Amino acid sequence: MSCPICEKRRAERFCPARAEKICAVCCGKEREVTIDCPSDCTYLLSAHRYESEHPRDIPADTPLLDETIPQEVLHTHQQLMAALAFSIAKFCAAQPAAVDNDILAAIEALAQTYKTLSSGLIYEKPPQAPLPGELYASLTTFLDEIKKQQAERGASASFKDIEIFYLLVFLYRMGLLRTNGRPRSRLFMEFLRGQFPEAPELKKEESRIIVP
Repeated sequence: MSCPICEKRRAERFCPARAEKICAVCCGKEREVTIDCPSDCTYLLSAHRYESEHPRDIPADTPLLDETIPQEVLHTHQQLMAALAFSIAKFCAAQPAAVDNDILAAIEALAQTYKTLSSGLIYEKPPQAPLPGELYASLTTFLDEIKKQQAERGASASFKDIEIFYLLVFLYRMGLLRTNGRPRSRLFMEFLRGQFPEAPELKKEESRIIVP
């Protein structure tokens, strides 16, 4: 039987997403592109293992790559970083259609917003696509609440906009390194769910997080 995608090669691999057999070449080319692969597909898992051993190159013109993140910000605000990561994972758990590109678009847009806020300006440009836009709004609300709570404890405890910007840049870079760049990839999402299964408590003493 010929592959139903290319209609040329022999169909030998069972594709759980399509519930039929396809050829190995189309499996490799269309995986996480036109085929929305389930996370437990054996061919997908094998491909992800290979990709983790051979990281992709991030284009030089990728936004926010020229920012230098102070190490002390990451060390001091690890709890907030974990809380942000958990919030993203929680949002995606309720949105089955969400993919890595949605997460990255929301984080990048929010980082750009906080970059302008840290310079004293107020300029927002949320993503136009529905899912990234919803995640952007969700994270904005979350951060506003956190800042409000911290401000009530005293000025010295408040998170600065520039610090939140650096944390968002770090999360964005983590996502770039964890995803494989395919349109329907959920690698970064799965990483967040695995590393941040519970909501962290924002305390004075910070916990450790996984640095990519």
